[in-house]
This record gives sequence, structure tokens and C-alpha cells, in this order.
Amino acid sequence: MQGRERVPGAVGAIVATALFGWALIAGLGFDPVARVVESLKTFDVAPQPPPPPDPVIPPPRRDKRPEGEAAPPNLRSKATQVTAPKPLVVLPLPPPPIVVAEKPGPGIQATSGAADVPGPGTGAGGVGNGFGAGGEGDGEGGGWTDETPPIQIRGDIADADYPAHLADAGIGGRVGVRYRVDPDGRARDCRVTRSSGTAELDALTCNYIERRFRFRPSRDARGRPVAAEIVENHEWVPEGMGN
Repeated sequence: MQGRERVPGAVGAIVATALFGWALIAGLGFDPVARVVESLKTFDVAPQPPPPPDPVIPPPRRDKRPEGEAAPPNLRSKATQVTAPKPLVVLPLPPPPIVVAEKPGPGIQATSGAADVPGPGTGAGGVGNGFGAGGEGDGEGGGWTDETPPIQIRGDIADADYPAHLADAGIGGRVGVRYRVDPDGRARDCRVTRSSGTAELDALTCNYIERRFRFRPSRDARGRPVAAEIVENHEWVPEGMGN
């Protein structure tokens, strides 16, 4: 009797436990079957979108307006270097004329001078009285050893002085000149001693020398400024012919 009474109680306890577990699962919304199904789902991989097309660059638009005319050609000219070889050749001026007495000195002897014995020459010998000698005198001979030559301190003939029409035509040449440097340092009396073959270049060379050249004048042995002459060459070379 006691065994039969225990069986219904055990069954009731099992049923109550099962109901409690079901209520717990239902209350939490847990669905083990659904989770298993979700974990086995497959996904479709969408294809990558195609790359964007290359941008289309429109061709440049041409301006239909008429083009302007080209500028007229420029005048092309270039003066060449004008050279003056150094050193300058300084020529001494001709000696001044010999000053003579207007009247001859009085005397009847065949010779002049004073000496303790007669002789055929002139002069003075020993101690005695004579007509005097010494000091400055006039005569022929050079005295340039103690003189300084003139030195150019300003002025030149530049490339821009070359006449354009002669340079373009390839006309040039060497001009030999001779001019005087006065005590004031200016160049004067320029003369062409050797022509370039073109009268215009010859005249321009002397013109520029007299207008532009300035010198420290030549000085004699006592330091006094004196005139001197210079001989030199000037060369006009067209472009492309100086190399």
C-alpha cells in the first residue's frame, strides 16, 4: 500500500519539474532549434561594382577669331670691338728753330773764345774771361729720356659707335691715325695715316678721338706739360668676322 502511494507523488514531481522548465524556456524566448537553423544560413556575396568609366576630356575649342599679324622683323645690328693697340707710340715734336742774333758780335780775330794759348777752336780753357757758356741753349738732339708720355684717362670708341648699315654689310677695316695731345690734355689735329678703305669709318675715328679722348699730358724734365703726338691704329670689325 505504501509503494502505490509513492508512485503518484513521484510522477507529480516529474511533471511539475517539466512544467517549470518549459515555463522557463518559454519565458526567456529561447529556441535552440531556431538558433541552429540560423547558424546554418548561407549568404550570397554581391559582385563588386564595375570601376567608374574614364572621364571624357572634350577636345580644346579652337578660337575662330582671325589671328593677328606677326610683328615686323627687328633691326639687327651689333657693333664690333674697336681696339687700340698699346703701348702708344709717342713721337717728339720737331725742335724749335735756333734763335740767332740779329747782328754779329764785334771782333777781328779768326776765332772766338778765350784760352791761355791761341788755338783754332772756340770755347774757354783754364781760368779766364770769355763770352760765357752754360744754362739753357737751343739745339738739335733728343731730350725724351726725362719726359713722361701722355696717358689717356678718359674716352673711348665703343661698339655702339659702329654704323649699323656698315656692320650689317660686313664693312670694316683698320684706321691708322696720328694726333697731337696738347698741354691741356685734349686731342687735336687728328689725321688719317692709313685708310680703312671706307671714308666714313676714317672720319668717325678722328671725330671720336678729338671729341672724347682726354689725357694726362706729357711733361718735360722739369715737370712742365708739353705737347706730344700719338700714332695708333683703330680697328672696326663686323660681327662674325672677329673670330
